[in-house]
Amino acid sequence: MADAVTGAFSFTGRAIAAQLLAEGREVMTLVRRPRPPDADPRIRTAPLAFDDPVALAASLRGIDTLYSTYWIRFERGELTFDEVVRRSEILIGAAGHAGVRRYVHVSVVNASPSAPTRYFVAKARLEDILRGSGLSHAIVRPTLTYGSGDILVNNLSWVLRRMPAFAIPGNGEYRLQPVHVEDVARIAVEAGRRSGDVEVDAAGPDILTFNRFVRLLAAAVDSSAWLFHAPRLVSHLGARALGLLVRDVMLTGDEITELTASLLVSGQPPLGRIGLPAWAAAHHDELGRTYHSELDRHFRLG
Repeated sequence: MADAVTGAFSFTGRAIAAQLLAEGREVMTLVRRPRPPDADPRIRTAPLAFDDPVALAASLRGIDTLYSTYWIRFERGELTFDEVVRRSEILIGAAGHAGVRRYVHVSVVNASPSAPTRYFVAKARLEDILRGSGLSHAIVRPTLTYGSGDILVNNLSWVLRRMPAFAIPGNGEYRLQPVHVEDVARIAVEAGRRSGDVEVDAAGPDILTFNRFVRLLAAAVDSSAWLFHAPRLVSHLGARALGLLVRDVMLTGDEITELTASLLVSGQPPLGRIGLPAWAAAHHDELGRTYHSELDRHFRLG
């Protein structure tokens, strides 16, 4: 049986594709950029052609389950959350026209029309579109996803390795529940096997305060950075200054809002099995060793 994954050469999509291949599935990926040299040769490719819905539907014929990880962390230029929702609706329509049996959408925990940031509101709007599509579907809602090759946890660790100080926004007592990318992939593939419509959170086994989260990563990378608490605005300005240094976006104001509102915690029993403390200790040599650019990975497509 053949499945399709958006972005199987990126982060979450790569983990989902690996899980499917390990189970003996044939995998096709919808991509926006050339095939990277380290890509698994078993994965065939087709363009993620939002401007040609007919061709997009044709590329999905014969696909059993489509796993969509397509999204953006933040708006940039003409690529807004509204535009990503519009494109995703085209993908949902193409899957319906192609006769795809099941659509698995990777959303975010606590997506809601009343959420305090546009990211979470837009995710909720796309969930509603999928519910109304008539497709058999699963909505998988990760918390903060980490793992080898991730951006947010890795780059936070990169800062802790190299900078003399690290500003924790606010009092740091808000909570988050990190989930390993392999757990997200397993949960998504399990949801893809099912037949009824499913909505499930993908959350790790550990709920941490942000204070503990930062100290845990600092210990893992042997950081000597001074950890101090600062107003959210000061933390945001510091992140913007670092972003200018590395020509990237380190952390947005909305992401600070999402963290300090404890939005990245699930209200469901955790399905993740991999704990961050043990993983960070085991990966201390690689964690934060190299900076991973969000703009290079998802916006500078040249």
